[in-house]
Amino acid sequence: MTPTVSPTIANRHDQMFPILSDADIERMRRFGEARAYAAGEHMVTAGTVSPGLILVLSGKVDITQAGLGLSEAIITYGAGNFIGELAQLSNRPSLVNAEAVEPVEAIVIPSQRLRDLMVQEANLGERVMRALILRRVGLLESGISGPIIVGPPGHGDVLRLQGFLRRSGLPHRALDSDTDPCAKTLIERFHVDPHHLPIVLCPNGKLMHNPGETELARCTGLLRPVDADKVYDVAIVGAGPAGLAAAVYAASEGLSTIVLDCRAFGGQAGASARIENYLGFPTGITGMALMARAYNQAQKFGVEMVIPDEAKLLGAADDASGARYRLAIGDGEAVRTRTVVIASGARYRRLDVANLAQFEGTSVHYWASPIEGRLCQGQEVALVGAGNSAGQAAVYLASQVRKVTLLARRGLDDTMSRYLVERIEAQPNIEVVTETEVEALEGQDGNLDQLHWRNQASGAVTTRPIRHLFLFIGADPNTDWLANCNVALDAKGFVRTGPDTTPGHGPMETSRSGVFAIGDVRSGSVKRVAAAVGEGAQVVAALHSYLAQNGGGA
Repeated sequence: MTPTVSPTIANRHDQMFPILSDADIERMRRFGEARAYAAGEHMVTAGTVSPGLILVLSGKVDITQAGLGLSEAIITYGAGNFIGELAQLSNRPSLVNAEAVEPVEAIVIPSQRLRDLMVQEANLGERVMRALILRRVGLLESGISGPIIVGPPGHGDVLRLQGFLRRSGLPHRALDSDTDPCAKTLIERFHVDPHHLPIVLCPNGKLMHNPGETELARCTGLLRPVDADKVYDVAIVGAGPAGLAAAVYAASEGLSTIVLDCRAFGGQAGASARIENYLGFPTGITGMALMARAYNQAQKFGVEMVIPDEAKLLGAADDASGARYRLAIGDGEAVRTRTVVIASGARYRRLDVANLAQFEGTSVHYWASPIEGRLCQGQEVALVGAGNSAGQAAVYLASQVRKVTLLARRGLDDTMSRYLVERIEAQPNIEVVTETEVEALEGQDGNLDQLHWRNQASGAVTTRPIRHLFLFIGADPNTDWLANCNVALDAKGFVRTGPDTTPGHGPMETSRSGVFAIGDVRSGSVKRVAAAVGEGAQVVAALHSYLAQNGGGA
């Protein structure tokens, strides 16, 4: 078969697959151990954890990505090349295969020592890190490696699984169960009843029937068991901009750090189609790209990611381990920690329409990603909202669909950045309808057929044959899990902090000593990405101060 060459491989080949000099190799030797491989030996197998980053000293190695029994060549490595991508940085299962074509002499650098190399050899580490990131991008673009989803396109659970894997930055492919020959082969091989679709075939060969996100994450190695014996300096609940910023700064300053999130990294910022007013990015950047950089940066400094896994209860630790708090999470596990940072952000606000749940996941969307863009291509869609996230989504969707009708209660200038208002006004296929509320959804079998909205001033009702509705109508604080945790909340459910809550506490410390809140979840915070990142950096100083006074920390 003809190899699929991703745009990244074609355009940035030398950065993806650098050949290290003899001097570079000598600098890397102290981080690993020598190892020999025989011709024909499998050095790395997709779906299993590799021994680490493998630096080739002599011989040749074929790198392939596999799916449904087919093997597709990526590259052949020789002396001075290294084998690995982002999975090796965090000790996750490999996404590719590596086989020695001839006898190979190599240096194997395990994940922990790879992170040491990144820090101790800054210039060399930068080149290695760039290559690991670009290789992951290449795998994402190729759409061959990783788990395989089989089911009808547009099916709610197919979209749910695709969305989760995309937000998690994990390569995958989706096959149409009705038309794809490979999909039909899988269904026949495993004797799958069509009513039990979708199915997922993991890289390790395990077949799953319509798994939940947590099940899929465990099968692919994204989610691993928590070390019950370890006491962390800080546990951060939430992997949005605030949580990831706190993780990067805390870990880079020597604090043992663990991050939990019940969905995926990125938070609401990850849903932004394009952020153009974030300092340092004059050409703009997608929310997903910005958050992926932060996620990779945190892993570079050794942050342990437990995603997706949900914090359920914050309680006191009743042991002599040095832990002050115990965070109960899923599957009966618990995290023991000296401090806690609450960065759980906000959850999407839902329309007050009786049958909304019937269409969520298939026709009602809270993200505007390429997955939804392909689903709606050439159609008319409606979008509700008047904030920056709504504006960014509207502009993105306008490039994918025939028409976007943007419904808002008031004028966009009241709540949206001016540059976005001007861009929306310049799009010929975006119609802005103000003083309007969605009144009813109409459809069957989970698929929307018609949308009804009412003008607040005249009472006139408009009905349009719209099959996809996007909601960007704000968010409510994600603090339900704190109901029985003795953490003070304000009347709207946001976490209260500072001396007004408890005398002597700093501006980000909650009513419980050693428990801090940052970002959108904190009462009185500025709801901006840059502000959330700033609070994430600022809270680390408070962590150091608390740990110095109460024992523990670096």
